[in-house]
Amino acid sequence: MRNRYIFRSHISEKKFRELIRLFSLDIEASKISVFTGISRKTINKILHAIRVRLAELCEEQAIFSQGVFECDESYFGARRIRGKRGRGAAGKIIVFGIYERYTGRVYTCIAPNVKSQTLIEIIRKKIPLNSTIYTDGFRSYLPLARYGYLKHESIDHGKNEWARNQIHVNGIEGFWGVSKTRMSKFRGLRVSLFSLHLKESEYRFNH
Repeated sequence: MRNRYIFRSHISEKKFRELIRLFSLDIEASKISVFTGISRKTINKILHAIRVRLAELCEEQAIFSQGVFECDESYFGARRIRGKRGRGAAGKIIVFGIYERYTGRVYTCIAPNVKSQTLIEIIRKKIPLNSTIYTDGFRSYLPLARYGYLKHESIDHGKNEWARNQIHVNGIEGFWGVSKTRMSKFRGLRVSLFSLHLKESEYRFNH
């Protein structure tokens, strides 16, 4: 069976394997083009197709059993106004994340806002009832108990509380740090491509 990513192209199987190897090492497209001698346009087209498939795999694999989870939202893009959330995040992309402690897997999605209804709806779709959920003290998470998540506990970052025994969100915050560091090397991403790069970061973290 021919490789669907190089169908109708003149790329040899050897060069394609080298391209995949470099991509797996998280090398930028411009450098992959130099190392392989393949045009940047062709590289971009192939990497886009790969990222689309990785995003599909992330969604297919985002099935969680009852367990212990950390939930948090983060902001990607231009610097937001210090001390504000949601309305102070002008120009930023809001990303919601779930971290499963037992497996160390994450799930992410772009959120239109950080209202309770928005975030809790995502949680209800992904996290089984009777699971333990840890968050920070953001008010949008306060109604979780009303939706049946009775094992919800939080820490108050506003009071410089970062962990209380096993109650913390260090796992998901670690993912935010890794993802932002990774994406910064691209020196700016088009908004239309951000979701694919986010899912790529998710896939790399999970595997």
